[in-house]
Amino acid sequence: MREISLRTERKTQLLDITEEVQSTLAAANGASAALVYVPHTTAGVTINEDADPALAEDIESAMERIVDDNGGWRHSDADGPNAPSHIRAALISPQVLVPLDDGRLALGRWQGIFFCEFDGPRERKVYVTPLT
Repeated sequence: MREISLRTERKTQLLDITEEVQSTLAAANGASAALVYVPHTTAGVTINEDADPALAEDIESAMERIVDDNGGWRHSDADGPNAPSHIRAALISPQVLVPLDDGRLALGRWQGIFFCEFDGPRERKVYVTPLT
């Protein structure tokens, strides 16, 4: 398992981590896939279009509209009420499985891997596990 460390800058933010994931696979000889996993309950990972940065902003805005910060949520933690962050993360998977082709991520032409932050800014981790 390899680890990527991230620092998010906003409460809700999508970060393209495709290159970071690819670089962790440099020594993954013989692997046929990579499991990308986020060990956080207020963040996730997804695959989507990476050609237009405006799409990431659209997804950020949509998540904030779908799960309203002022929805009368009951959950609160030491940092304050963050139920919307948990609910948004529940709508996005904590993992993606990506096939590898000769050690390279076998993504479509317009696809990228995005870390999805819903309770930032924070220090975050992403685990990448090559699978044979």
